[in-house]
Amino acid sequence: MTDLEQFLARWSGSEGSERANAQPFLCELCEVLGVERPRSATGDPEKDDFAFERDATLLHAEGQPTLGKIDLYKAEHFLLEAKQGAAPASRSGKVTGKVRRDTNAWHGMMTDAKAQATKYTLSLEDPPPFLIVCDIGYAFWLYACFDGSRAWHPFPNAASYRFFLEDLPAWLPTLKAIWTDPLSLDPARRTAAVTREVAAKLAELSKELESAGHRPETVATFLMRAIFTMFAEDVKLLPEQLFTRSLKERWIPAPERFPADIQALWLAMNHGRDFGFEGKLLKFNGGLFAAPQALPLTKGQLEKLLEASSCDWKDVEPSIFGTLLERALDPKERHALGAHYTPRAYVERLVKATVEEPLRAEWDVVCTQVRILREEGSPAKCALNAPLKIFRLGILAPFVEALCL
Repeated sequence: MTDLEQFLARWSGSEGSERANAQPFLCELCEVLGVERPRSATGDPEKDDFAFERDATLLHAEGQPTLGKIDLYKAEHFLLEAKQGAAPASRSGKVTGKVRRDTNAWHGMMTDAKAQATKYTLSLEDPPPFLIVCDIGYAFWLYACFDGSRAWHPFPNAASYRFFLEDLPAWLPTLKAIWTDPLSLDPARRTAAVTREVAAKLAELSKELESAGHRPETVATFLMRAIFTMFAEDVKLLPEQLFTRSLKERWIPAPERFPADIQALWLAMNHGRDFGFEGKLLKFNGGLFAAPQALPLTKGQLEKLLEASSCDWKDVEPSIFGTLLERALDPKERHALGAHYTPRAYVERLVKATVEEPLRAEWDVVCTQVRILREEGSPAKCALNAPLKIFRLGILAPFVEALCL
């Protein structure tokens, strides 16, 4: 058996003492990852930059500060809070005193552990980019915050931030990166790199088209439609690789077909109607494709468009649309409309302060209220007595989560 297989066999379904199991489990996990084990704690937070039981001073609104212990901390990398759940019945056939896994109480325990880990970050001048909640021998929950704001979000997204020990082989690269180079997992870095690459390709094409006598705003609008089409196919709003396939198989071999074909495609997208053998397309409203003007492209220019379309447009920074929007408008018209692109950082600063943070604070209160009522065993009381905002925020929660990721 490999080290990984032995590790999985030894720890799968662990139900012993949290204190007894956490450190051996995490040390062996380090060996499986091929990374350094935690170092011996000194009791000096300045020196304990990768250690178990690292001291953390918790501040309270009332009363004296208390001293907490971070289960595992690696400066500039992660903070880990360990728990130990149990199967519905122990191996001896008796129900243990621990929280049974996959119950409401277990989810509450893991959520509370995340809240505890978040509190511990308040004792750190520079919080690490990752929080990890671990049920020893059973599950991992991952959260990330790359900008130092302590606004922790599920990583990589709200649909897939939790995984079980049996899934560990697929998650090894992610965990190793968290242990060794966590910032390499920052989506903004990948987005910036892809956006720079795409922008360079499109800048070349834009210059060529303007040199051929096309007005800058006409070129910008044409490229904006092309970019949106590339994005639509990568997020599966168009039949798979429709635009890219057409470039490879139809337009590059015969560039003269491109203007009529692309105009027909954009009109089909605007109306939501059939497009050849691809069937009926979704309708893209908003006016972008209402009166599409196609530009004739040479074989070389179509190849540049193909290079751009080969990028993963899910990872392209949306700012590229704003840049093209400004170029698409005549300078006098743009000034009259007040149409100027607002950088992402400005928008995020505004949205976080006015929308995200207040809603998250309310949602935390709501979750606590619901948990208390649930633990009292009275779902009807929860439904009748919970404040209206519970239901309002309950409806909004998925949208808020999507907005904040």
